[in-house]
Amino acid sequence: YGHSNQLRQARAMGDYLIVGVHTDEEIAKHKGPPVFTQEERYKMVQAIKWVDEIAPGAPYVTTLETLDKYSCDFCVHGDDITLTIDGKDTYEEVKTAGRYRECKRTQGVSTTDLVGRMLLMTKAHHSNIDEDLDYRKHTDNFGKGPKGHSPWTGVSQFLQTSQKIIQFASGKEPQPGDTIIYVAGAFDLFHVGHVDFLEKVHQLAEKPYIIAGLHFDQEVNRYKGKNYPIMNIHERTLSVLACRYVSEVVIGAPYAVTADLLDHFKVTLVCHGMTEVVPDKDGSDPYEEPKQRGIFQLVDSGSNLTTDLIVQRIIKNRLEFEARNQKKEAKELAVLEAMRRLEEEKH
Repeated sequence: YGHSNQLRQARAMGDYLIVGVHTDEEIAKHKGPPVFTQEERYKMVQAIKWVDEIAPGAPYVTTLETLDKYSCDFCVHGDDITLTIDGKDTYEEVKTAGRYRECKRTQGVSTTDLVGRMLLMTKAHHSNIDEDLDYRKHTDNFGKGPKGHSPWTGVSQFLQTSQKIIQFASGKEPQPGDTIIYVAGAFDLFHVGHVDFLEKVHQLAEKPYIIAGLHFDQEVNRYKGKNYPIMNIHERTLSVLACRYVSEVVIGAPYAVTADLLDHFKVTLVCHGMTEVVPDKDGSDPYEEPKQRGIFQLVDSGSNLTTDLIVQRIIKNRLEFEARNQKKEAKELAVLEAMRRLEEEKH
């Protein structure tokens, strides 16, 4: 949702947003192993509602040639620095040409931080243990580098505001003739499996209005166990709202799809993917009511990607990721140091 927020800000600066997505090869060279394949990433970015078009296989260093190729007036990047493998600013050329704009980085989230949470598959962040030793040891590994703390990579806390929700929400009410479809789940680490499912659901009607019910963290922890959810309810809300197929989100939806909920939202169809449905606390089927009304439908997304699988990919690459993060941090700190020295020389 940090990426989505960047794209939202970029879109607001112009009329048409083209997003360049790097290949796996290019990422491996400059950053380390990508978590998702390029195909998955192309699909994911295309599903974000502020994106008009993607430029697949975009070069890691943005040149004027690339901007001209896509008839772009300027490019936008967050206010953190990106460096090539040899430590050069990847936006130098476009900055010099005056075709660069900057947007604010989303406070409280980074890929590094999320990777850190995934590597901690204990129940620590859902229990009341103040300081789990494993966790402390681990954040030291992750958010801190050689000496000091990079403001771009460190582990921090995302704080939800109503303003942020308003910025992400479409604010569209269902119109007469819309088919109101309800889906519910954790939607944790919002990924391409979710996108495939929502896209399939979206295709079920001429004028779909999809409402996504997100379960509270404790509820998700009850049926998923371990350290799930990896993203808290506020983070999951923004991630789902950023998807072009979703019209509305119910924050903290009840686990059982009740008659009240169906009547309140005037739901015509309830869909669930091919993942297992865990019974409610009392052992009942959470989809009993929509089934009785004959409005329940299973939808096969055709994707086998799950949050579990992403976590497994991360754990498999754990050592490479830890090395990558420490290297990234060291590079960022070196740049900060250089910037500080420049400032001092000025005075």
